[in-house]
Amino acid sequence: MIRVFIVDDHAMLRRGIREILTDSHDIEVVGEAADYTELRTKMRGLEIDVFLLDVNLPGKNGIDILKSLREENPRVKALMLSMYPEDQYAVRALKAGAYGYLNKASAPELLLTAVAQIMAGRKFITPALAQSLAESLSGDGEELPHNRLSDREFQTLCLMASGKRLADIAAALSLSPKTISVYRARILEKMGMSNNAELTHYALKHKLVE
Repeated sequence: MIRVFIVDDHAMLRRGIREILTDSHDIEVVGEAADYTELRTKMRGLEIDVFLLDVNLPGKNGIDILKSLREENPRVKALMLSMYPEDQYAVRALKAGAYGYLNKASAPELLLTAVAQIMAGRKFITPALAQSLAESLSGDGEELPHNRLSDREFQTLCLMASGKRLADIAAALSLSPKTISVYRARILEKMGMSNNAELTHYALKHKLVE
């Protein structure tokens, strides 16, 4: 049996993922959590083969959680799940040590295939992600300004562009408003922009926010 732990802050989505996984006789869902704190509590004493981590979680996001898990055990296998298109977070997730990245709108069969492939020790990469990786490694792809941002800066950019106030972003990321202000200044500098309106226009143009 492949033992899977699901981390997603939406209960209905966790239920849907669980139902898809339990359709396979080779997969057992051994636990669920809505955030990093709950994950740390519930994973104690469990044998887990594959983590399914939502990218956009309150507080510590999925990529940060993966980094923390890998610090304790570099052999951790994780599949990142997100509503964001692959060209936004997938390359960042793989560089952080994820074994694959899957859009939540994908067919259920792809999720089962991904889990089985990751359990076998292989990366799960869709054709679109393979193209993004090839461009990232070769440098042939267009160097977009948001690719210069750190993972935390990129997350802050997306939250700002979605209309969140700095105080709300600070609360969502479990950081101080002063730290978020520093991130904002770095984002504007790295992207060559002067205000939030320009950042929002850019994010909408490049589909970084819905």
